[in-house]
Amino acid sequence: MEKLGQLKSEARWDLIVVDTPPSRSALDFLDAPQRLGRFLDGRMIRLLLAPAKAGGRAYMKVFSVGLNMFTSVLTRILGAQALKDLSLFVASLETMFGGFRERAEHTYRLLKEPGTKFVVVAAPERDALREAAYFVERLSTEQMPLATVVLNRVHRSGAPGLSVERSLAAAESLEESGESSLTAAVLRIHAERLATASRDGRMAERFSAAHPTVPLVEVGAQAGDVHDLDGLREIGREFAAR
Repeated sequence: MEKLGQLKSEARWDLIVVDTPPSRSALDFLDAPQRLGRFLDGRMIRLLLAPAKAGGRAYMKVFSVGLNMFTSVLTRILGAQALKDLSLFVASLETMFGGFRERAEHTYRLLKEPGTKFVVVAAPERDALREAAYFVERLSTEQMPLATVVLNRVHRSGAPGLSVERSLAAAESLEESGESSLTAAVLRIHAERLATASRDGRMAERFSAAHPTVPLVEVGAQAGDVHDLDGLREIGREFAAR
């Protein structure tokens, strides 16, 4: 969140892309300002800050009068000087994180502006789509702009007319006759791929039915890992075609 705020403050960028790990970590990213605020506003932090804010004789008075049992016990265990040092450390921490909190909250507000777009990417699997659905709902609750949901690594078949049943039947017939074992193996691979493509299609339909207002884009499974510009261009062509 801090780095995003720094980049956003510079006028030289045309586009800033934040690529988070899976949805749960993305939610941590969104929750960071509130979590930090709760930490800095917590009772423990306020207690540890008391000596530094009191200072000098007032500091000794704070602990000699025994304003609360907590500080009294800590003084006996750690010693007054150690507790004072700890308090000063926490005070400097609050100063540093206080500025961070303000900047993070400012960046958090930027995430709601029209120039920001969220793209949720998920594989066509039950658990992945469940997390994606939760994240989509969270974005809606926070009124953050969702551009699209990308269903990644979707399996497709080049011969959808050849059903799973017919492929398996033909493969079994060839194997029994002892003819063309290679063709039989290809037919079984086709049947397996077609079954996976059918499952992926059902997953996409269920997600769309549950979230009819959310744009859904499917990207086909590639032959290998996407790790170079050629692979990225292929993905780009998939997006452009849809």
